[in-house]
Amino acid sequence: MKIKRVGSIASVPGPKEWFTGTVRIDAHFAPPEPSRVSTAAVTFEPSARTAWHTHPVGQTLIVTAGHGWAQKEGEAIQDIYPGDIIYFEPEEKHWHGAAPDTAMTHVTIQEEQNGSPVTWMEQVSDEQYRK
Repeated sequence: MKIKRVGSIASVPGPKEWFTGTVRIDAHFAPPEPSRVSTAAVTFEPSARTAWHTHPVGQTLIVTAGHGWAQKEGEAIQDIYPGDIIYFEPEEKHWHGAAPDTAMTHVTIQEEQNGSPVTWMEQVSDEQYRK
C-alpha cells in the first residue's frame, strides 16, 4: 500500500499549448505499470478551456465545483455542473472548460495507450467557444 499525502505533488499551470486561459493542474497519481490510469484535478478560471483533443481509451470527467462547458465535435456545447460525470468515447474529438463567468474544477480520469493518454490538437477559437 502507498499513500500520497495532500500537497506531496505540486500544482502546475496548464501548458499554453494545451489550454486557453488560466488553468491549474493538480495531479493525483499515475501508478507504475501495469496500471495505465492517471487522474488529476483541473481548475479552469472563467473562460479557460482545453484545446481540442482525443483520448485513445476514452476519458471520464467528474465535475466537483463551478459551472463548465463541454463539447463533442459536431454537437452543441453542453453545460456541466458539480456532480455531473461526463464520458468521452475513445478517439472522440472534444474540449471542456469553464463557462464565461464562472470557474470550474473537474477530476479527469484517463488511460494511456502506447505511452500517451491524450492527443492534443488545435486551440478552441473564441468564436467556437462563444457558440
